[in-house]
Amino acid sequence: MKIIRDCLGRSVRLTDERTAHILQHQEMADMEAEIERVLQYPAEVRVSRSDNTVQLFYEFYAQTLVGGKWLCVVVKYPPDDGFVVTAYLTDQLKTGETIWPKK
Repeated sequence: MKIIRDCLGRSVRLTDERTAHILQHQEMADMEAEIERVLQYPAEVRVSRSDNTVQLFYEFYAQTLVGGKWLCVVVKYPPDDGFVVTAYLTDQLKTGETIWPKK
């Protein structure tokens, strides 16, 4: 298990089980190090519209196995905790309040 400090200074757990789950998707095969980097240095962070304890960390990658895509790392922050739920490549950012970068 890895503990990663996110861009807002919070500790986020990335378990071996979650890493294995994410990397079993072919398009994510070479993205393990990028998951950590996106948590630390995202282009944007948004609060999920369906769960306000979930935040979506985004960074654009011009060259992935499936072309130019955003890497989205999904983190849940229940009280006194933070952990990666999943990560995936997407064409566009989900709607939600942007909390990073701070305006």
